[in-house]
Order: sequence, then C-alpha cells, then structure tokens
Amino acid sequence: MKVHKLSAGFIYFFGALGGLLFGYDTGVISGAILFISKQLTLTKWQEGWVVSAVLVGAILGAAVIGPMSDRFGRKKLLLLSSIIFLVGAVWSGLAPDFAHLVASRIVLGLAVGGASSLIPTYLSEMAPADKRGGVASLFQMMIMTGILVAYISNYLLQDFTFGWRIMLALAALPALALFFGGLVLPESPRYLVRQGDNEAARKVLAMFSKDEKMVEAELGDIELQATAQTGGLSDLFGPLSRPVLIMAMGLAIFQQTMGCNTVLYYAPTIFTDIGFGVSAALMAHIGIGIFNVIVTWVAVMIMDKIDRKKMLIYGARGMGISLILMSVGMQLSGTGKFGSYLAAIALTIYIAFFSATWGPVMWVMIGESFPLNIRGLGNSFGAVVNWTANTIVSLTFPPLLSAFGTGNLFYLYAVMCFISIWFVHKFTIETRGRSLEQIEASLRHRKNHLNDGPVIN
Repeated sequence: MKVHKLSAGFIYFFGALGGLLFGYDTGVISGAILFISKQLTLTKWQEGWVVSAVLVGAILGAAVIGPMSDRFGRKKLLLLSSIIFLVGAVWSGLAPDFAHLVASRIVLGLAVGGASSLIPTYLSEMAPADKRGGVASLFQMMIMTGILVAYISNYLLQDFTFGWRIMLALAALPALALFFGGLVLPESPRYLVRQGDNEAARKVLAMFSKDEKMVEAELGDIELQATAQTGGLSDLFGPLSRPVLIMAMGLAIFQQTMGCNTVLYYAPTIFTDIGFGVSAALMAHIGIGIFNVIVTWVAVMIMDKIDRKKMLIYGARGMGISLILMSVGMQLSGTGKFGSYLAAIALTIYIAFFSATWGPVMWVMIGESFPLNIRGLGNSFGAVVNWTANTIVSLTFPPLLSAFGTGNLFYLYAVMCFISIWFVHKFTIETRGRSLEQIEASLRHRKNHLNDGPVIN
C-alpha cells in the first residue's frame, strides 16, 4: 500500500474530524426543531421522531460500521462515514416533509454511530503510548467544537425563513473536508500488519517517531499480537476480553445516566428562569459551548499526565456534588434570584467536570483496551451500548421530569454519579502510559492466571 508522508498533526486532525460532524449533527437539531415544527406543522410526536431519529441511526451505525473496520480497515470505513454524512446533510436540508426528514436523520445517525466506534479506534492505534490519551481525546474535543458550531449557527440563522434548512445542510462542508482529507490519511499500522503489509506499517509508525529502534520495537509487538485471527462475538464475550467488555459497558452506560445530555438540554431553561430573554439565553448557550471546548482542551493537555481512573473518580464526585447543588438551586428558584444563580453556576461546574473527565475519558478507554483481533467489534459494541443508553435517558427524561419535577430529578442523576465511583474502583483497568500491545498482553496474562486475582486493575 502506498503511504503518503504526512505530519502527525494532519493525521490527528482529519482522523478526529468526524467528531465535529458527530457534535454538529446531534447539537443543531435543538435550535432547528423550533422552526422545522412551524414550517412542516409537526405534532409533538413527530417532533420527537425528528430529534431522536439520529439516535436510532447511531445505534445501527455503531453496530454495523464499527465491526466492518476489522475486515476492511479503519480508513475505508472513515471515508464511507464521510459520504454518509454528506448524503444525510444534503438530504435533511432539502427534505420536503416529515418522512424525508426522519429518513435523512436516520442516515445521519448511521454516520454518527459509525464515527463514534471508528474514530477512537483509529486515533488510539495511530498514537504513541505516551501521547495516546491526549490524541484520542481529540475526538471529544471535536464533538464539543461541533456542538458549539451548531449553537452558533442556530443563533445566527434564527431569523431566516428557511434558516433550519441551512442549519442542517451546513454539515455537508466538514463532511467534504473529511472525505478529501481521508483520501490521503494512512491506514492504521495495526490493520496493515494484519494484512501482511509490514513495510507500509513501518512507514506509518515512522511518522510519529524519529527513533528507528522504537519504531522497530513497536512493529515487533504489533506483529506478535497480529497473529491472532479476526475474532467474532464468541471472542468478544470470551474470558480474554471479558474484563474490558464489562468496563466498556459500564462506562458507556454511566456516561449517559449521569445526566450529561439532559443537563445540556435544560441549560437554556435555567437561563430564562434567571431572567434572560430567549435570544440572550441562546447566547448564553453559546457561552456554555465555548466553555465546553476550553475545558475539553484542558483535558486533552492533561490526559496523559493523570491516571484515567483518577480522572473518572474525581469527575464523578464533582458532577454528583454539582447536580445536588443544581437541584437545591432549582428548588429555591421560586423564592428569589439566589436559587436561579446557584443552579446556573452549579450547571456550569457540572459541565466543566464532565467535559474534562467522563466526556473524553470514556471514549479513550474503550478505544484503547480491546484486543487487536476484536478492536473494531469491541469499540462498536461499546458505542452501541452508549447510544442505547443515550436513547433511553432521552426518552425517559420528559416523563421523569413530569413525575419528579426539576428540583428532584437531578438528585437521581447525582446518585448515578456516586454509584459510578464504585464501578470505576472495582471494574476499570488503568491504561495510561501503556502500549496497546502491553494492555493486550496483560489481558492474556490475566486469562492464564485467573486464580491469581485481577492482574491489570
């Protein structure tokens, strides 16, 4: 395979660019639905389908596209995802009615789900062990950037007659950039070795390290692990990968049941409660988006300096306490401005903790932990679990809100934050500073010495 000489920065940027489309397509609908509903005269039920169609598609995309990368390569599937993003964006912008809009959003979801399983795998396999956490965190950084761009487009296009069509169709631009950038991206060296193209893998590894001895050592490790046949579901649920499977499922579920999406969804309401107008609340939402990007960038910088488990534990504590304070503030908001301001400040702190810890760390740990022969399948499974949990939380939020009220509901999500601390202590493995091959070797050692206790915790 021909390998183009590229800078590491170029590879990481375009490798993570699908995250921007992920964030934009999931975030833009929050503003666009206000105008879509009026122009297409949608019922509440139809509104719900337009919003949630991406989630349905994401589950399917993660289940189908991710596992295909073990057979056809990470690069080809990234290119396929960019084409699906492009088709979905143009189709949704031109959608003449409810049925077309839902169908186009499901197509977009296929690409979103595929990206969520592909990109963490690709970035983890391209990065050296001492930089892998920061590089893989670029995926979350791009997601947050995409959400911010969506918030800005919602604000700027709110007064246009067909502004919602432009909002949705704008995703075609980064989709095109991802396609043309993806054409020259190198294939993962792990995949190349599995295809017998060791020389191409050596050239790719040399783009990230000038030390020839380190390149040869890493290539040797990859060659050793690549001898295993591509695995299937029996391997995914087998004793070798079971510790990682349990970890991936737990992290994927807890990331959603901590209430991240519901808090972001409720943010504009909190700002209007304080006294902001609708337009000012949308501007405040942009402010939160900027803050999100900044905090996520900080996470990228520190990801390889602090143990992953510590970041998850401290993040869960901070999020749990913030949710309790936010609930108290909501309960006090009817008695004066103090409660509203307390809720707004607690919400901002919550977002900071999430963006710096559970937001990026979950994707990083899932992307780097599965054995090579089922890495695409394993990351796909983790993404499917995450999107399924996202769908369940999104669907249950309105009835739970009605049953418990805003002041009490977030206590439930706070409880999930504290339960997650127990899960992290008991079931997660520390991966910082270890090569992908070292992580897999530890799993094999554990499998062969089950009676010796957890070797890799």
